[in-house]
Amino acid sequence: MSQVCLVVGAGPGIGSAVGMAFAKEGYGVALAARNAARLQPHCDEIRRVTGRAARAYAADAADETSLRALFQQVTAELGAPEVVIYNVASAHKGRATAVPPQQWVEDFHINVVGALVCAQLAAPAMREQGHGTILFTGGGFAHEPSAPYASLSADKAALRSLTYSLAQELGGHGIHVATVTVYGFLQVGTHFDPERIAATYVRLHHQTRGKFEIEVIYK
Repeated sequence: MSQVCLVVGAGPGIGSAVGMAFAKEGYGVALAARNAARLQPHCDEIRRVTGRAARAYAADAADETSLRALFQQVTAELGAPEVVIYNVASAHKGRATAVPPQQWVEDFHINVVGALVCAQLAAPAMREQGHGTILFTGGGFAHEPSAPYASLSADKAALRSLTYSLAQELGGHGIHVATVTVYGFLQVGTHFDPERIAATYVRLHHQTRGKFEIEVIYK
């Protein structure tokens, strides 16, 4: 089996671009989202361009059981992921005094707890191998919260904190945990083109132990 990159929260932006970037590095790619059918064209394009294996999987980032099933299926069909990308965001607009508490909890579960679950599922095999990479897609709201996006701002700050905690815990095992903090809105043909951003994920993965960056601010 080839080296494997799993992208949780794949889609037409950063997720599929990261999948393509790692396929060009020789990785088999697993793209996961709630609707696997929508990922099939991206998988087809990855296979056409790179000749690498690319498969679409259905998974719900808010459901721990679904994520466990995803990791089991990917490992059985492609191999244990050496690279795991968590590119999921629940971005409901609303100011802090207006967001219903239940919505706040649901957003946190998707934006932060799902990332934690993926790290917990990926870590054992990576520890056994003595290497691996877990990368999260962060956002500028982690540093500069936005009142109209109060929930997302809090969650991106929490995700950044989780990244640092995981990096401290797992770095000594050769596992690189980092966040790519994207300070801007995606737009093809600009500095914020998903393909250009995806190159940052690949660069982080290739960093050597002892020189791991925990956060890259992309702005």
